[in-house]
Amino acid sequence: MAGLIAKKIGMTSIFDESGKNIACTIIEAGPCVVTQLKTFEKDGYKAVQLGFGQKKTKNINKAKLGHLKKSKTKNLNKLVEFNFDNEPELGSELKVDLFNVGDYVTVTGNSKGKGFQGVVKRHGFAGVGDATHGQHNRMRAPGSIGAASYPAKVFKGMRMAGQMGNQRVKVENLEVLNIDIEKNIIVVKGAVPGFNNSFILIEK
Repeated sequence: MAGLIAKKIGMTSIFDESGKNIACTIIEAGPCVVTQLKTFEKDGYKAVQLGFGQKKTKNINKAKLGHLKKSKTKNLNKLVEFNFDNEPELGSELKVDLFNVGDYVTVTGNSKGKGFQGVVKRHGFAGVGDATHGQHNRMRAPGSIGAASYPAKVFKGMRMAGQMGNQRVKVENLEVLNIDIEKNIIVVKGAVPGFNNSFILIEK
């Protein structure tokens, strides 16, 4: 799908014509530079590589700098591939005018990392309601996880404590509420994954 590399600015809310308050996310989408055009003959598949975000030259390795010189660009932080029906020119800039108000877009990003969490926070277990009858420190414990000598194992997929968050999340069908072409800002209805100033992908 055609899209842009973007940066999540944060959340706010706006009022519609009926006075209803709508939660929305502000996203800085582009400008993205076309850094490479991949073809079936040379790469085995067709794609358009875009670059976004500034980075100090000293923090970019020589291999990446050499790659960026081919498109006469430099200091780009993030490189991602997209599929475009109409292939843009190498070195050209793609901006937020790729989208229109009323479009429905798909946003992909990494969710916020929560670290190692217990079953109450990770899976919504209720825990023990009262501290009577010798519960002591069992308020948020997972409880029994196995059976008896048969099957003598814990089945895969058992809901237990563990790493939470920091996963690839895709949110589909987010409506575009507003676009500011001069500032490369796009406002979508609802929430998108990631923390503020994190990189996300927005696609048609």
